[in-house]
Amino acid sequence: MSTYKSVAFANDNREKFIAMRRDLHQYPEPGWLEYRTAAMAADRLTELGYDLKVGKEVVKAESRMGVPDEAVMKAAMDRALQEGANPKWVEAMGYGFTGMVATLHFDDEGPTVAFRADIDSNDVMESTADDHLPVKEGFVSLHEKAMHACGHDAHLTMALGLAEYIATHKEGLHGTFKLILQPAEEGVRGAKSMVDAGVVDDVDIFFGMHIGINKNIAGCLACLNNGFLATTKLDVTFKGYSSHAGGSPELGKNSLLAACTAALNLQAISRHSKGNSCINVGVLESGTGRNVIPDRAYLQIETRGATGEVNDYICKRAYEVLNGAAAMYENEVDIKEMGSAPACINSEDLAKEVQVIAKDLGIFKDVPLANEGGGSEDCAYFLERVIGHGGRGTYMILGSDIAAPHHNPKFNIDEKDMINGIAFTGALIESYLQGKK
Repeated sequence: MSTYKSVAFANDNREKFIAMRRDLHQYPEPGWLEYRTAAMAADRLTELGYDLKVGKEVVKAESRMGVPDEAVMKAAMDRALQEGANPKWVEAMGYGFTGMVATLHFDDEGPTVAFRADIDSNDVMESTADDHLPVKEGFVSLHEKAMHACGHDAHLTMALGLAEYIATHKEGLHGTFKLILQPAEEGVRGAKSMVDAGVVDDVDIFFGMHIGINKNIAGCLACLNNGFLATTKLDVTFKGYSSHAGGSPELGKNSLLAACTAALNLQAISRHSKGNSCINVGVLESGTGRNVIPDRAYLQIETRGATGEVNDYICKRAYEVLNGAAAMYENEVDIKEMGSAPACINSEDLAKEVQVIAKDLGIFKDVPLANEGGGSEDCAYFLERVIGHGGRGTYMILGSDIAAPHHNPKFNIDEKDMINGIAFTGALIESYLQGKK
């Protein structure tokens, strides 16, 4: 049995943290709309004695990406208030500034250590099947077309568990602890705005972590992730001219054909020799009727690359294809960047130190140094800034026996792994705050 205080703390408070996670799961809120979620966290962090900065203090307005319109945000605010959100925090967050940074300063003798957690949900309709645990246990999503299908409810719960542990075990700690709660990770839309607001410019040691990812590492802790790709998310609108398909087809400027031409040729972009490169057209919408030449078409596209150079190459070629397709059909084309993230870099020396701590805890089946997961993560912006300023950082993977893949209607974590995550992060952050500069 582990002798670490954080392990006993996590296990002693197990039921409380499971209840917290299940409450968050019932009230999922997509990116930039996390009013109830963030307000609940703000109330708890204030109770624990943290200095709190919220809204525009920690989110740079012009760096936000993929922000919903004001009507959508107002509806989300109203719903959050109806569901018990503290009006003080909803007002402070305003229209789409749902990030916050909670700080505990001990003294000037130690480092500034930061931990980041993302708090948004997915645009997924949760399963109502009887074999889905949230259905069986009564904590299925109450919000239509919104679900915590990526584990961010567990991320926030672990972050608040970590915050409580540090706040109640202050003796012998030095320096500063910063807890960063980031909105809009889905679609990689939120981190850049917090980085540009300067929230990690004073950070010496930075940690991020994701639960799940790969069922094969359930019960394990990987100390860094090398697989997250650089990415760019694009919304594209073709604008043409409609006409009667039989009576005056020569007058039409067909946006559907422009979009289809683009979709096919985007897939034909040559891949890059310096690493993984890919592009996907996930949405194509157009047309109003069989006898009408479409004058609008809408695409959602993403590019990815093993490095920023590779992703920039794919993205540049995508712009050329989109503009070329528009010219072929005499359309205008509007291209908007809705999200982005660099490739994930880590400090391997820090990850090796994490590996020693995680192994010593004795709560994981295995503690591999690295996980080679795919996808993208905008936590990479935080890592890039901290490491670029001479600090160190790593992004860890907390394995869990997930019930279905991420972003699936039946996604669910094993809550015992979340409890282990609280125990681990408590020991981790405590260990770096016990040393002096």
